[in-house]
Amino acid sequence: MGLLIFLVIVGVIVFAASIRVVTEYERGVIFRLGRLIGAKGPGLFFLIPIIDRMVKMSLRTMNFDVQPQEVITKDNVPVKVNAVVYFRVMDPSKAVVEVENYRFATLQIAQTTLRGVVGEAELDELLSQRDKINEKLQTVVDEQTDPWGIKVSVVEIKEIEIPDTMKRAMARQAEVERERRAKVINAQGEYQAAEKLSQAAGILGKYPQSIQLRYLQTLADIATEHSSTIVFPLPIDLLEAFSERFSSQKNQKRTSD
Repeated sequence: MGLLIFLVIVGVIVFAASIRVVTEYERGVIFRLGRLIGAKGPGLFFLIPIIDRMVKMSLRTMNFDVQPQEVITKDNVPVKVNAVVYFRVMDPSKAVVEVENYRFATLQIAQTTLRGVVGEAELDELLSQRDKINEKLQTVVDEQTDPWGIKVSVVEIKEIEIPDTMKRAMARQAEVERERRAKVINAQGEYQAAEKLSQAAGILGKYPQSIQLRYLQTLADIATEHSSTIVFPLPIDLLEAFSERFSSQKNQKRTSD
């Protein structure tokens, strides 16, 4: 009787040890006598005690931060760059068999790739074309982790630290650039104004009577409500007549002398 009870207890313990439950976001990689059987789950399944061994693998998307890396850019500017990587296990069997620690290995690949890609780019490219750099990082890291059954979905540069001297130089450059644009815009305005003035002068030359109307309009603009100043426009032709008369008199005097 005691032996029977002992056998029942042992049987219950063995049966309980052979039951495995894997959740929806996990897979169980089964090894039988050291040989890979495959991945099972989700749900309930049985293992052969002592003979079978199971390794649980999560299929959820995971992430880690790449610590700041000191890099010299292509244009010889020292920067510190950090990033974040999002990845998930697509093939649990490969993630267990092909690499010892897939998470640590992916981190090391991401660090070396970040230094390499940033070192091949210029500072302006890092600041203005970050999406392009992120896409290149994701492609390179994903290609290297694909044999391990890992899918890298996102690699994003979080922060770029630039030396203070470089920040001041960039600020001066931006200020000079804004001044240059202001001068160009001012010159373009002067050019357009000169074109319009030349067209107006051509029209006034064809119709001399319109010059007097323009004088009157100018007087109306100057004579405000509280102004006591009166401006009388003097025709330029009158000044030319005086100038010609003075020149003729001067020439006659020289001739008589």
